[in-house]
Amino acid sequence: MIEGQKRREMILEELSQATKNVNATQLAEKFGVSRQIVVGDIALLRASGIEIISNSRGYRLANKSAGMLETKLAVKHGPDQVEEELRLIVENGGTVADVIIEHELYGEIKGTVDIKNDAEITAFLNKVEQAHATLLSSLTDGIHLHTIQYSDEETLVKIKQALSQAGILLEENE
Repeated sequence: MIEGQKRREMILEELSQATKNVNATQLAEKFGVSRQIVVGDIALLRASGIEIISNSRGYRLANKSAGMLETKLAVKHGPDQVEEELRLIVENGGTVADVIIEHELYGEIKGTVDIKNDAEITAFLNKVEQAHATLLSSLTDGIHLHTIQYSDEETLVKIKQALSQAGILLEENE
């Protein structure tokens, strides 16, 4: 078994070289430890200041693509428009980094989704269905934020227009 600090260095190396998310089970098998040990290692790496993103596909280092801009968009819709919302953002050149709600008891709750393409939209929707999961937005009557990454201001304008036309963008006059 590899000593803790060395294992965490090796996990960090794995994440830095990965071209896609790496799940805890893969890391556990590679280093001969339990999945829970890896989860603890990730927590310790985060506590040391390393930004590690986790989502349903595993872990990755937080490294916003070079040159990408980022903003938060307020949206409102029911569960029947989740796919439409995600597709409008992605098809117009954006990445959906996360979903954020304001919970009356816990304050801000954020879930990383990191959706960049149609395949990831389909995988996310399948996972929601298979897990019989409840969307965070169901806790706030459909109101939520997304952190959107995009290449230029023109792309952001296109995304906002598409969401507005679909009645999804939360407008200031509502």
